[in-house]
Amino acid sequence: MEFISPAVIIILGCVTLLLFLQWKNLRGPPCIGGWIPWIGAGFEFGKAPLEFIEKARIKYGPIFTVLAMGTRMTFVTEEEGMNVFLKSKEVNFELAVQNPVYRTASIPKNIFLKLHEKLYVMMKGKMGTFNLYQFTGQLTEELHKQLENLGTHGTMDLNNLVRHLLYPVTVNVLFKKGLFPTNERKIREFHQHFQAYDEGFEYGSQLPERLLRNWSKSKNWLLALFEKNIPDIKTYKSAKDHSQTIMQDILDLLEMETNEQMSPNYGLLLLWASLSNAVPVTFWTLAFILSHPNIHRTILEGISSVFGTTGKDKIEVSEDNLKKLPLIQWCILETIRLRAPGVITRKVLKPVKILNYTVPSGDLLMLSPFWLHRNPKYFPEPDLFKPERWKKANLEKHAFLDWFMAFGTGKYQCPGRWLALLEIQMCVILIFYYYDCTLLDPLPKQSSLHLVGVQQPEGQCRVEFKQRK
Repeated sequence: MEFISPAVIIILGCVTLLLFLQWKNLRGPPCIGGWIPWIGAGFEFGKAPLEFIEKARIKYGPIFTVLAMGTRMTFVTEEEGMNVFLKSKEVNFELAVQNPVYRTASIPKNIFLKLHEKLYVMMKGKMGTFNLYQFTGQLTEELHKQLENLGTHGTMDLNNLVRHLLYPVTVNVLFKKGLFPTNERKIREFHQHFQAYDEGFEYGSQLPERLLRNWSKSKNWLLALFEKNIPDIKTYKSAKDHSQTIMQDILDLLEMETNEQMSPNYGLLLLWASLSNAVPVTFWTLAFILSHPNIHRTILEGISSVFGTTGKDKIEVSEDNLKKLPLIQWCILETIRLRAPGVITRKVLKPVKILNYTVPSGDLLMLSPFWLHRNPKYFPEPDLFKPERWKKANLEKHAFLDWFMAFGTGKYQCPGRWLALLEIQMCVILIFYYYDCTLLDPLPKQSSLHLVGVQQPEGQCRVEFKQRK
């Protein structure tokens, strides 16, 4: 009988231990797949992605991977994972979004990666807090014009009312005064195509365009609209101060940095970014305020104290006026907290360790602001609409509450967040100054179908409005 020498046993033991430690170190998070290759859990995930994420968290814990449509998405829901998402140099924003940008706006990856940081820095400066109030006069003028078009009284779906106000206001301020159509047929066309593009944006960001015929038609209609109007946008001069619009600054940078004809594509991207979240946030803010009588009454009293008898005169809204009405800003931020985007994402460049798991390179690391904002550890009584919680935020220094992630995080937070908040504040003030408003339907549920952007209402919510005398 031969005996194995002690040296061999030691070597085998070391190799076994090394393999075990390597396996343990490379062990990935629990993975939710499916029996169909490539599709994975895509069908189940796509039915109600927000609900899917929360059920998976309860079942699998604070980190888990979903395999769907050929993509590995690793979700993090607790602090250690969130800290990696926020701080690690091994995860990247631009590489995570380049494919969706290519699919939805037809901007090639090399152009996007070359220009993104320069465009971001320019827009962040142009729409930053120091330059913000150069927009108040334009916004007030455009909002007054659209409110006059609304008439003295009526009943309509609140979401449509907001669209009829903000579509033209945003287009005329960011692109060129007078760009938004005034012909009724052309207005309907714009609404039809932008809504189709916006509603299908998430699918368009993931699926080949040939599978989304109606969405593709609306995308190409919008691109053609910009193709036609880019020359006029380039030569437009403000009659008041000769300042440039955001789109004009983008066109200047494109002309300096690339010979590619990407102007209509970046126009489309700016249009979507400026409307896709501002419209539903305004809808939900008005709906929440109107469904909370005490808050509504307090806001009306505040507006009267600042501007005098409501509805009497044509008013200008200044920076000082806004500072005297903090409750409106709190309501907007509380609305955004409750209706935050389903996910924000980063691409994993090198394997990262989270808890006892290793997330491999190539995964999309996903964080859900929607569910983060519903964690009672960070937001007590998270399902309640409580604008007063924002008293604790240092908004004068432009700081939100801790763990508020609706505008993204880190280096690439939404560059237009302060302008969007300003536009929504002014819209809310002017609507309540000029009109008595009453909801005719209960507050609708939010749709659970989408992960990208602010949650949309599920079903109609009619409002009756009457001009104050």
